Amino acid sequence: MKQTFSLLLGLTALSFVSFTKPDAGTKAKETNYKVDTQQSTVVWNAKKVTGEHTGQVPISSGTVVLDGGRLKGGSFELSLKDLTVTDLKSPDQNARLVGHLKNDDFFAVDKHPTSRLVITSVTPTSAGNYDVTGKLTIKDITNEVKFPAQVKADKSKLTATAKITVDRTKYDIKFRSKNFFENLGDKVIDNDFTLDVALVATAAGDLKASR
Repeated sequence: MKQTFSLLLGLTALSFVSFTKPDAGTKAKETNYKVDTQQSTVVWNAKKVTGEHTGQVPISSGTVVLDGGRLKGGSFELSLKDLTVTDLKSPDQNARLVGHLKNDDFFAVDKHPTSRLVITSVTPTSAGNYDVTGKLTIKDITNEVKFPAQVKADKSKLTATAKITVDRTKYDIKFRSKNFFENLGDKVIDNDFTLDVALVATAAGDLKASR
């Protein structure tokens, strides 16, 4: 009788384990958030010996992917042809600088109207904070960038901030760079410029992990 009871107990335990053990082939779901291009902003800042300039670059489209509530990936497109300058109040000076930034000395927007950033890897550093690696493309030239990001999200909405430092010379933007020109004096423009990103995105639905 004891042997029969032990056998039944063992079979019950085995049955419980078999029905409650997660399927090794089951893949987690991802949540896809679509960037709200009207509420999101990318503020650029570029410095030179005699001062600095600031402006904005509109986000034309973007997606952020979370897996289990953690940042996993994303991709974003920026409209360089619609970039603005915000620090110059004189209409003439403002238009002159915008025109210069759009010409071949800088972003050559007639040939390359958009820029693209694709997140390639993410390392969590603390709750809601990440070290992000991505591929940034400007003027059809792609380089790796690394930057910190902070993400907050619920089931319907996501907000994120990041600050990206870009070496413009890696994208064939050499105008008044001391790396390529001599005797510039106070006309030198820093090689690095920054992008302060503030994203607002809404959940577009759950997607099964593709990997």
